[in-house]
Amino acid sequence: MRNRIFEIIELAHENDRASTIYDSFMMLVIFVSLVPLAFKGTSPAFSVIDSISTAIFILDYLLRLLTADKKLKKSALSFLVYPFTPMAIVDLIAIIPSFTGIFSGLRLMKILRLLRTFRVFRSFKMFRYAKSFQIIVDVIRAQRIPLLAVCSMAAGYVLISALVIFNVEPETFSDFFEAVYWATVSLTTMGYGDIYPVTTIGRIVTMVSSFVGIAIVALPSGIITAGYMDRLKEEQNRQIIVTNSPNNGLSNNQSKITDQETSGSDAI
Repeated sequence: MRNRIFEIIELAHENDRASTIYDSFMMLVIFVSLVPLAFKGTSPAFSVIDSISTAIFILDYLLRLLTADKKLKKSALSFLVYPFTPMAIVDLIAIIPSFTGIFSGLRLMKILRLLRTFRVFRSFKMFRYAKSFQIIVDVIRAQRIPLLAVCSMAAGYVLISALVIFNVEPETFSDFFEAVYWATVSLTTMGYGDIYPVTTIGRIVTMVSSFVGIAIVALPSGIITAGYMDRLKEEQNRQIIVTNSPNNGLSNNQSKITDQETSGSDAI
């Protein structure tokens, strides 16, 4: 029973209809649960949506905790380790805000209302039910070293640009954090316009920062895209191997022998 539950709640296989339906249903519930966040006011319909979606999320969390040993392969220790895994934490954060209404009458507990903003974490639950998202996560994990190198390069350039512009135009930037904010915005080529240099040297630094930003921002997307394409090729090759495996050939031969025997018996 627990084995079948684990097969259903995990990422669906191509031939597992129950698991596919479960994944689609959970993605629909996640989308619907996010609808109230798009409105400032409250309504009874939103309360019903929140109550039903929270109940479904709790059931999903309990089912995953019940089958934790099937996923983590650590026997009884899995039930203690699972609540601290990244996706289990996301699930818990998505559930907790719905219970803050219990404490709304206590002034000291009103700070818990801030947890309601964590409902947006429900959107991260969708990563569990979409195969494409899982492939991207695997690609990022596989390409973590070059991605960390690019991130380190970007962080270093932000700090260097911030130091340069902070010393070139001390009147424009009141503190170093504003310089870091400007360097980050310039590196990503956003340019909000709320803080900008006014001297010639400062503008030259801005232009150089923008050009370098185009190159640095493009690197992670190229790394992830290349890894994603390689992973897709691996999936296609795996499917070809499975299709052309000897077991399939054996099954075909067996069916041919059966047909021949049937034809021979008819002839007799």
